[in-house]
Amino acid sequence: MAIGGLAVGEEKSAMFDTVSLMDQLLPNDQPRYLMGIGRPTDLVRSVQNGMDMFDCVLPTRNARNGQLFTSKGLINITNKSHKETFKPLDANCSCYTCNSFTLSYLRHLYNIKEILAFRLGTIHNLTYYMSLMKTIRKNIESGTFSSWSKEYLDQMDHYKGM
Repeated sequence: MAIGGLAVGEEKSAMFDTVSLMDQLLPNDQPRYLMGIGRPTDLVRSVQNGMDMFDCVLPTRNARNGQLFTSKGLINITNKSHKETFKPLDANCSCYTCNSFTLSYLRHLYNIKEILAFRLGTIHNLTYYMSLMKTIRKNIESGTFSSWSKEYLDQMDHYKGM
């Protein structure tokens, strides 16, 4: 069952009220597909409300604009604060970008508009999302999703943009 037309300017509370209502109305034995929802915290909240599948351009669009998702929140790679940061983008990520390039070098690539920057950012953001969804599935299977999701959302509340 597909749900669309949300995340188009309404308040988050209204969006999640609708998602919660749809959870009550849709059959439990069929997958629920929520279109256009893309922020990591929104994905977790949507899973809390019974949604199963998602699609959104957010990870790739944000990567093209220098916004990269990390275990410490969303960062803008073009910020001057990353100019001399010679460490990986995210120490908790095993993607090619994090294993091969420093924040400083990624910032340089973005600032000169090198096409490699956008590819590396996309690789990282998609890896972040795949890891997040894998973690969600693992916690659902082990019966710990409720406690894990609360912890994740509390942690991300400390960071902007997630």
